[in-house]
Amino acid sequence: MSETNAEQRAAWNGADGDFWVERADRFDEGMANYMEPFFAAAAIQSTENVLDIGCGNGLTSRVAAASANRVLGVDLSVQMLELARQRSAGIPNVQFEQADAQVYAFAQAEFDVAISRNGSMFFDDPIAVFTNIRRALKRGGRLVLLVWQSIDEHEAISTFRTILAAGRDLPKPPPNAPHPFSLSDPERVHTVLGRAGFDDIRLAGLREPMYVGRDPQDAAEYVTSMFGRLIEEGEQDTVTAALLADMAEHQTSRGVEYGSAAWLISAANPS
Repeated sequence: MSETNAEQRAAWNGADGDFWVERADRFDEGMANYMEPFFAAAAIQSTENVLDIGCGNGLTSRVAAASANRVLGVDLSVQMLELARQRSAGIPNVQFEQADAQVYAFAQAEFDVAISRNGSMFFDDPIAVFTNIRRALKRGGRLVLLVWQSIDEHEAISTFRTILAAGRDLPKPPPNAPHPFSLSDPERVHTVLGRAGFDDIRLAGLREPMYVGRDPQDAAEYVTSMFGRLIEEGEQDTVTAALLADMAEHQTSRGVEYGSAAWLISAANPS
């Protein structure tokens, strides 16, 4: 395992994994509006085997299992996989494995479809990981990914960063490092997947409201628990007040919602 992926494994088996286990439902609620187009693009059939990359707490694996012959969900986080197994008890055609998809020895040509909802952006060598995934796909097999568009296109993240920075200029993450926006550049996506051996590479832009919390207080606690490291000492009260005020403007009948933007990426393993 590379040094970068080893760092990712340590994080997802440490504080990051604990964080998302505790907030599993909130994350799924936030992504709910993307589920229908994501699975429509995957078009999973009853005879097909599915590989779910970065399956996290297992919701996407369970949804896939309702249509598929068999589903294997893989992730780095032991904690998240344990929750996935608990929530998937009684579903006979889904299983979970702790695995680094960049190097894991998948059986070759075993899967018809590989999917990943926000789980494919954290590898230090994306060409290597997608080459490995493609080898696990049958000829003509499909790859379907959901990834974020750039920070500038993502109202929720850009707004939260601006408020929490309290006037400071925050550097944007480097384009080629593992982070939530590492596959936000369409040109990079085409290069990475093309060099990994995929063809028929397509990106469709999606924009959906993202649920953040039931009310401003609930939403602000969630956001500061994620991005609190951005708040400088002594700015907590000012930042919290600004965050609550902005979230009050985004209160809807469904809760606090902000705009978000994602790419729905599809590609094929050549026949």
